[in-house]
Amino acid sequence: MGDEIERRGEGAVTPTVPWEYAAAPESKEIVRIQDRYGLFIEGRFVGPLSGRTFETINPATEETLAVISEAGPEDVDLAVRAAEKAWESSWRDLPGRERAKYLYRIARSLQERSREFAVLESLNGGKPIKESRDVDLPLAAAHFFYYAGWADKLGFAFPNREARPLGVAGQVIPWNFPVLMAAWKVAPALATGNTVVLKPAETTPLTALLLAEVIQEADLPPGVVNIVTGAGATGAAVVNHPGVAKVAFTGSTEVGKIIRRAMAGSGKRLTLELGGKAANIVFEDAPIDQAIEGIVNGIYFNQGHVCCAGSRLLVQESVFEPVLDKLKERLGTLRVGDPLDKNTDVGAINSAAQLAKIQELVESGVEEGAEIYQPECHLPERGFWFRPTLFTGVSQSHRIAREEIFGPVLSILTFRTPEEALEKANNTPYGLSAGVWTEKGSRILWMTERLRAGVIWANTFNRFDPSSPFGGYKESGFGREGGLHGLEPYLDLVPR
Repeated sequence: MGDEIERRGEGAVTPTVPWEYAAAPESKEIVRIQDRYGLFIEGRFVGPLSGRTFETINPATEETLAVISEAGPEDVDLAVRAAEKAWESSWRDLPGRERAKYLYRIARSLQERSREFAVLESLNGGKPIKESRDVDLPLAAAHFFYYAGWADKLGFAFPNREARPLGVAGQVIPWNFPVLMAAWKVAPALATGNTVVLKPAETTPLTALLLAEVIQEADLPPGVVNIVTGAGATGAAVVNHPGVAKVAFTGSTEVGKIIRRAMAGSGKRLTLELGGKAANIVFEDAPIDQAIEGIVNGIYFNQGHVCCAGSRLLVQESVFEPVLDKLKERLGTLRVGDPLDKNTDVGAINSAAQLAKIQELVESGVEEGAEIYQPECHLPERGFWFRPTLFTGVSQSHRIAREEIFGPVLSILTFRTPEEALEKANNTPYGLSAGVWTEKGSRILWMTERLRAGVIWANTFNRFDPSSPFGGYKESGFGREGGLHGLEPYLDLVPR
């Protein structure tokens, strides 16, 4: 019997069966999008005093989803004054255990309405539904749960110091992780007794406005959280308002520099989480198949719209060819398309402007002599799309190796020794994150001690936890969000 099986095996021809995925779209019916949205100020939605509005779209179809109010300086002033009133009248003096109850309510509501939030996040932002559903929403709820636990323990968190809230926190968040970034900012601010004026990105305001509904349902006192929508001018009005005591910004390095200059001499607290150009370093003893999945997750997750994306891959020369072959094969399996399809791996680019930036930088890579590879895949006719891309033959001087692309584009460089890998990894104005792939624990420790990056992953990439601080060095900003470290920027710590 065994010989028969062996003979059959020797003579068998394995047929090639093309795998076809049946569409598995998530229903939109769970989401109720209003035609128009006001500003969320003092616990209710109000029309903009500016009288201005703008449209927000679905980047996968270019279809208009809703008309959004644009907050002018007068609207921002109204929001800040509402936040000041709430802080002075009740919130700063509310016992920590009572503040925690509100945070727990918000966290539970996010869990209960996670499917609704996930669908809306994918509709408005273009990211695959499986990422919104399995990453963004669980992490957002976890941050509220985590900081709810700290709210009544501030007296123990900082020995020999009294923790006092600052006042109104002005928070400006980006479009790549709208609801998660709102949680990163709002949860520690509320836990520490501050009130909030939040400005979401102009291209992805809808989940922030849905969060406003959750805040209403949680019976948070009016004015504790206010949400003003708009573009850069609205964000500037929040940052520069004299009533704001603390500014938290996540976004581009260019805007971060503008904010830093504006804050100089103002006495305001400031944290900046800015761009990155992370090195993902693969040594010859790394588990290659595991590393391939980490590389793909590091750069093609959320279409590369990730500040800590592993956009520079450094591979030891002895394993360059097998890594490249496996990576190209893996790229061929990525599905690009409808963000609401549960099979989709790479969704839509967030906006036409971001797509143009990606295209311009990719063209520069070709012009400078790098070799481009893109798998064959069908792109929808409408919407903003870009194929997963990798470059080989990249040098340190190429723009694609120096500038943040913020798209699904990977630049591959090689190295011979750990010292060379370290020199290339640190040869960047950024310092947000890095990854190291090796089976030697001593090498991991040696590299992480010398890498100038705020967050370093070993044999994994893009892993987050609310108890772990996140932030960067150099032009990637300063300050930390998450963990005990994430409480400090919102507190005045006075020696006892």
